[in-house]
Amino acid sequence: VQLQAFGGGLVQAGDSLRLSCEAHFGLYRIGWFRQAPGMEREFVAVITWRTGAKNYADSVKGRFTISRDGVKNTAYLQMNNLNPEDTAVYYCAAGTSYSEPYSLMSSYNYWGQGTLVTVSS
Repeated sequence: VQLQAFGGGLVQAGDSLRLSCEAHFGLYRIGWFRQAPGMEREFVAVITWRTGAKNYADSVKGRFTISRDGVKNTAYLQMNNLNPEDTAVYYCAAGTSYSEPYSLMSSYNYWGQGTLVTVSS
């Protein structure tokens, strides 16, 4: 089982970043979560692999876009208009079957290593 996340870095407020998550197995959905220093891990976005249905946390709606490429088995998180509150380690997670709610960590079977996003003001 492989799940790898890429694309973090140091950017300034207002900049954009795109995170990638490669999944090398069949899956139902891919979710992105993030964990800021001293905080609990929180849901960011999710995409259902077959239908492309998407959902977002309120804090990122209108700024972040989740997508997937079925040929490359890769999910993306395009993050625009970043602000310092977006600073966190970002994790992708894969769910291999239907499980609700999608915003809970327990609804996902596999987790990739995190990628750090730092947004300076």
